[in-house]
Amino acid sequence: MEWRQLLKRYDQYVQEAQFLRGENRFLRGERDHYRSQWFFTQQHLNEARESNARLREENLRLKRQVKELTEQNRMQEEDAKPPPQWVKASVRRVRRKRPGRKAGHPAALRPAPAHIDLRQDVPLPRDPAGRCSCPHCNARLLKVKRHKRVVEDIVPAKVLVTCYLTVSGFCPLCRRRVESRSPDQPPAANLPHGQLGINALSTAILLRVAHRLPFRQVARVLADLPGLSVSAAAIARQVQRAARWLAGDYERLLIELRASPHVHADETGWRTDGKNGYLWALTDPKHTLYHVDKSRSGKVIQKLLGRAFGGTLVSDYYSAYAKMDCRKQKCLAHLLRDLAESAQESKEFASGTFYRDTRRLLKGMLLLKARYDKLKQVDYATRARRLENRLGQLARADYQESNERRLAKRMLKYKSELTAFLWDRDLEGTNNAAERAIRPAVVARKISGGSRSKNGADAWAKLASLLRTASQQGKHVLQAIKDMLRTQWAAAP
Repeated sequence: MEWRQLLKRYDQYVQEAQFLRGENRFLRGERDHYRSQWFFTQQHLNEARESNARLREENLRLKRQVKELTEQNRMQEEDAKPPPQWVKASVRRVRRKRPGRKAGHPAALRPAPAHIDLRQDVPLPRDPAGRCSCPHCNARLLKVKRHKRVVEDIVPAKVLVTCYLTVSGFCPLCRRRVESRSPDQPPAANLPHGQLGINALSTAILLRVAHRLPFRQVARVLADLPGLSVSAAAIARQVQRAARWLAGDYERLLIELRASPHVHADETGWRTDGKNGYLWALTDPKHTLYHVDKSRSGKVIQKLLGRAFGGTLVSDYYSAYAKMDCRKQKCLAHLLRDLAESAQESKEFASGTFYRDTRRLLKGMLLLKARYDKLKQVDYATRARRLENRLGQLARADYQESNERRLAKRMLKYKSELTAFLWDRDLEGTNNAAERAIRPAVVARKISGGSRSKNGADAWAKLASLLRTASQQGKHVLQAIKDMLRTQWAAAP
């Protein structure tokens, strides 16, 4: 009985073992299957991670590019918008040369003083034996040397009050009372306060006209530096008074300009007492004259230069200058500027041959004039005539574009006035001299807004003319003002 139960249990164990062997083989197959699946999944995961990293980098790069393109688009849209009237157009960036002299050249230093006014010894500390010692550690100094350290300084200004004791008497022949006067004494005036002396008056004129300070700032400078108390209104009246004294010098300046062989002219706006007017500027290498007028017509330039003006008038293309019956030279820089502006406005004009050929011709004329003294006279004349003929061909050709027709018509009208400078050694082909002369006036107008009265405008024009002329002639401007005032005071009754 027992062995039968054992045999039966043995059979059960054999069946269970066979089942477990089959299940084991199945599980091993499942394990190998999932192991291979895990391997391929891990491989795909690594590839996905690498791809994800690459996509992140590319995404960042694309974001940067989008940001840059968006910024460029915004800047282009801002550039395309017309700027306000008070904002100048941006100047095209050009490569500028490095400032300063080239390597190896001597330094451009301020000149040394012509004389020494004061000598001051600056000794070192001395030890008990009388030898020079270090001011920091009191050690004895070796190899003692002496040096010269030149320092330029100014003497602090102060107010100097002078009482002139004059004598007056009645002249029976002149039928008036005459009074003695010192050369530095202004014409006498019965005032409850002191008059401005020649130094104070000249300094006020220099600050107001040459350095373009408002009257209140001039009064502040005089109060802060020398301690002179004077109101802005008093300075304005004194400046007008000085202009009346120097009216004769202004008239002589006008006569000298009328006798000049070449005169550059230009005009700009100038408000007087809130009303629009114009400031005219005439200049040559040695003289500059300003004139404020309510008119911009040709009568003004005729009145200034006179109908018998025999020199050459250099100007832009404003029609008022056509009133002058004299030899003329038109500014090539203005024509080049018109070409550039038209090229910016019209792509058709910029891509045409007229723009390219005219621009090359005008620059060639200026370059040829720069070689006036380097070429032989025959070679220079041949090239100049060739340029004149080329100008005539460009001006007489037929054009379809409106800007080309407009500029060609101008070139044909002023053909002889565009090339006059080629045959005169001292004549310039541009009106840059008048542009430079009128620039200080424009700065003064922007600061002060113009003049408050006609007398103030005339005073500014006269004094600015005399001061700029003195600067052109290499004179010390402040001393020139004093000399002119002394001369006029000495001639005044």
